[in-house]
Amino acid sequence: MEFFNPHLYAWDNPELWVAIGLVLFFAIVVFAGAPRLIGGQLDAKAAKIQGELDEAARLRAEAEAMLAQIRKEKAEAEAQAAEMLKAAEADARRLEQESRAKLEESLARRQALAERRIAQAEAQAAAEVKAAAADLAAKAAEHILTQRAAAQKADPLLDAAIAQIGQRLN
Repeated sequence: MEFFNPHLYAWDNPELWVAIGLVLFFAIVVFAGAPRLIGGQLDAKAAKIQGELDEAARLRAEAEAMLAQIRKEKAEAEAQAAEMLKAAEADARRLEQESRAKLEESLARRQALAERRIAQAEAQAAAEVKAAAADLAAKAAEHILTQRAAAQKADPLLDAAIAQIGQRLN
């Protein structure tokens, strides 16, 4: 309880002068408006911090909106890619079926062409065999008739008939 000590208030006590100086210093500081200045600076600092917080909140909201947009675009891109994959698979199946049909059609055409060529070759061979047989028969008939006619006398009607047989068979 040094505060109630009478020696503290003596004019020769240096602690009294320190206390008076301190009180005067505080009075000057208050009179000069230091608390208002300090309060203003603290308010300005608080306003600046609040502005930065607001800006950070705005940036965060923008980032979240961008993230949501990116996620949405990603989902749309994945859906589009899935659709494209399905379409490509369908096109591949369709092209495979068309290719098979064209291949079968081509094979059928080639088989038909080969069968026609074989039939033509058979017909040509048969015709050649018939022609050769007819020529052989005509020559044999001519030979036989000439031998009979040589044995008998020459008959111009018979000779003309024999010549026509060879022409008619060819």
